[in-house]
Amino acid sequence: MFAKLIDVVFGCTHSRYSFPRTVRAGARRSAAASVTGTYVVCLDCGREIPYDWHEMRTVGLRRKRAARALVTKEAA
Repeated sequence: MFAKLIDVVFGCTHSRYSFPRTVRAGARRSAAASVTGTYVVCLDCGREIPYDWHEMRTVGLRRKRAARALVTKEAA
């Protein structure tokens, strides 16, 4: 919780990204890559951020999980 507070006050804006990286099947995935299989890295702070090739933009972890939960509820 303390780290989140520090990040809110002094955090990075994540405005500069690397080129999207896709993790091969069977390779060990980071938390960011496990969401969509593709991620970008912030060039200022080094944080890995999930990236969606279909939408061509970064994806928040919470938003992607909420969308996945909504799809499973509609299917049921």
